[in-house]
Amino acid sequence: MLRSLIVVTQPIPIALRCASFCLSVLMASAATAQAQPMPVPSHARSGADIYRAGCITCHGADGRGGDQALLGFDNDLPNFTECDFSTPEPDSDWLAIIHEGGTVRGFSQRMPAFKDLLSDREIEAVVGYLRGFCEARGWPLGDLNLPRPLFTEKAFPENEFLLTTTVDHGARAAVGDSLLYERRLGSRAQYEISVPINVQKGSGSWTPGLGDVTLAFKRVLHGNRTRGRIVSAGTEVLLPTGSELRGFGRGVTIVEPFVVAGQMLPSDGFVQMHVGAELPTDTAKAGRELFVRAAAGKSVMEGRWGRAWTPMVELLGAHEFGHSEPTAWDIVPQLQVTLSRRQHIMISGGLKFPLNERDERKSEFVSYFLWDWLDGGLFDGWK
Repeated sequence: MLRSLIVVTQPIPIALRCASFCLSVLMASAATAQAQPMPVPSHARSGADIYRAGCITCHGADGRGGDQALLGFDNDLPNFTECDFSTPEPDSDWLAIIHEGGTVRGFSQRMPAFKDLLSDREIEAVVGYLRGFCEARGWPLGDLNLPRPLFTEKAFPENEFLLTTTVDHGARAAVGDSLLYERRLGSRAQYEISVPINVQKGSGSWTPGLGDVTLAFKRVLHGNRTRGRIVSAGTEVLLPTGSELRGFGRGVTIVEPFVVAGQMLPSDGFVQMHVGAELPTDTAKAGRELFVRAAAGKSVMEGRWGRAWTPMVELLGAHEFGHSEPTAWDIVPQLQVTLSRRQHIMISGGLKFPLNERDERKSEFVSYFLWDWLDGGLFDGWK
């Protein structure tokens, strides 16, 4: 999510921290211009013009940061040429901070609001110019980081911690918690580790146990912000670490190759697809299965830059090879809500309803707590 432009004490928001200095220079220039009017072009100023007028002093002509000995402060300056900083966040986060000031995303109030000084078009031009300091074109832009559904894998590589909880009210009541850690590798890759901890009810008591640990790797194959499209492929490996006898594991290693894709739609809408196969190393213990998952939704902001509410619906299908049973279909209506101002803490919840074979498969409640840990600590970005 958001790693800001402001110079504050946290390690993450270094870039947005310094924009408070560079853009305050621009504000001072505008105030001087009110006292001594200067010719104003008939068209909106370009991002380069605005940057040169008000940002060069702090950020430098090359975007690597000005000379601190001349600036008179010892805060670390951002380096906009570092693509791991300047690409992961969506334009909306950059626009919000320049438009409303740092506090709109839980950063320092030293970053002033510029909605009365710059037009929306000029603010967009500044963001575009700052993005241009990253010269490596292999980094997908953060606008392609679409909201995360409950089951459908995202195509965008991310740094996240996820706690997923599933409650099953079937004949054998169970609560499953899965701890997922994701970390980005370079411009296009990501690895993840998932550790499930399950609790099942049997003989009047609840029994906890470790489930099957999974390891996964994913890489972006195609990302195009202009067309709003991103495609990735990867592989997940399920390890038989859970007890099969106690019902906590499947008792076999399963390799799961998959392809995922996301498509932006107008008015903050989106669709995502996730197709893959489960290939067990021992088909006597588990069958080979083909699955398809699709999600569609739309984000709605409180005000223009506030909390995001994202209703979604997923359609899940799974078919086991070599068997005459019909494909199992489920539908999952759900809602994701951002909690922190920085948009890096969010929750989601939904109900998984079987569309067929309802006698054998019951509905489940599924939820997650998501922490985009690279954007700050659990208690950062709330005020």
